[in-house]
Amino acid sequence: MIRSPMLQVFVLWFAGLGAAAQFSKVGVIFEPISAAYAGAAEVTLGLIVSVVGFAGLIFGTTAGLFVARLGYRRVLVTALLAGAVLSLIEALLPPLGLMLGLRAVEGLAHLAIVVSAPVLIAQIAPPARQGFAMTLWASFFAVSFAFTAWIGRPLVAAWGIPPLFLIHAAYMAACALLVRTLLPADARSPRLPGVQPSLLRQHGQIYASARVAAPAIGFFCYTLVYVALLTLLPPETPHPAFLASAMPLASIAVSLTLGVWMLGRVPAVKVVQGGFGLAIVSTLALCAGWGQGFAMEAAALSLAAALGLVQGASFAAIPQLNPAPEDRARAAGAVAQLGNLGTTSGTPLLAALIAAQGARGLIFFVLLPSLAGILLHQWLSARRRAMA
Repeated sequence: MIRSPMLQVFVLWFAGLGAAAQFSKVGVIFEPISAAYAGAAEVTLGLIVSVVGFAGLIFGTTAGLFVARLGYRRVLVTALLAGAVLSLIEALLPPLGLMLGLRAVEGLAHLAIVVSAPVLIAQIAPPARQGFAMTLWASFFAVSFAFTAWIGRPLVAAWGIPPLFLIHAAYMAACALLVRTLLPADARSPRLPGVQPSLLRQHGQIYASARVAAPAIGFFCYTLVYVALLTLLPPETPHPAFLASAMPLASIAVSLTLGVWMLGRVPAVKVVQGGFGLAIVSTLALCAGWGQGFAMEAAALSLAAALGLVQGASFAAIPQLNPAPEDRARAAGAVAQLGNLGTTSGTPLLAALIAAQGARGLIFFVLLPSLAGILLHQWLSARRRAMA
């Protein structure tokens, strides 16, 4: 069978869409989910979306080591099939405690996919197309949220929640079949050394490095805000269904056009800082236009577009700051870990802030991480110059 490298890249991206849908299949229907579990606290309901990220909080920096030992394709196929089975069970809408447990287990499958797929993309993509391939991968969350909102909200409105989970299960199973069929078998990997540094020591080594840690720290500021906004900002607007689809599309469009163009001319860290700066401007516009229909929605789209610059540039910063392959692997693991920290904590935090402070809580929720993203990158850049 002829296996086109770019076809394989797209198959892996499709798998990433399924992994992102482990968040979006709940995030875009947050109101119906809340109604299904009426009486639960706002923070607990937010955890139904974000508890998927808990596995990445613990194992993000070390997952790549074990996935490499087991085989990337083997792990990816297993994770996709596990995701399919879990979605089937979740379609039954079990009691809240069991649902949270299932979602936490689903996080292991999610982590395996987001660790395996980008490594395989970097191995498979032709050198001339690696930049496009990695930018494409960086869009998987936004694309998944847009597509899930497009089909999910009207589907749930007409038929209830279970059909959406069943479609996700079928999609994950189909991706597992495609990966198993179209990707080459795993090469035999050497055995892991008998003694590994402690988990705490590995974290210390990674986050003490201004080069290795920088992409992950900026990415945390992005993920803290992004998934929470896609989940909770559209219901505050006059046209929530439109905005739930349009916000991630704005991120994708900017990331794959202006973002790619800027990355060919400007260092990735500067693009990240510029994206956060535009997010601050857009958030102030959102504040000024709150409750004013078109002005509010235009500002929300501008905010999503600005965050699209941060999305792609954060992944591009990994090889720019880390020429050594082992440092790139550690930086990618840190991105997975802090990205999961952001997606896990952002939605329940924003839900609590909106419940307590309304619009003001949402505005400060975006402003503070955006400003932190700019200042932390500036500080890390100064550290890198001092060590050069």
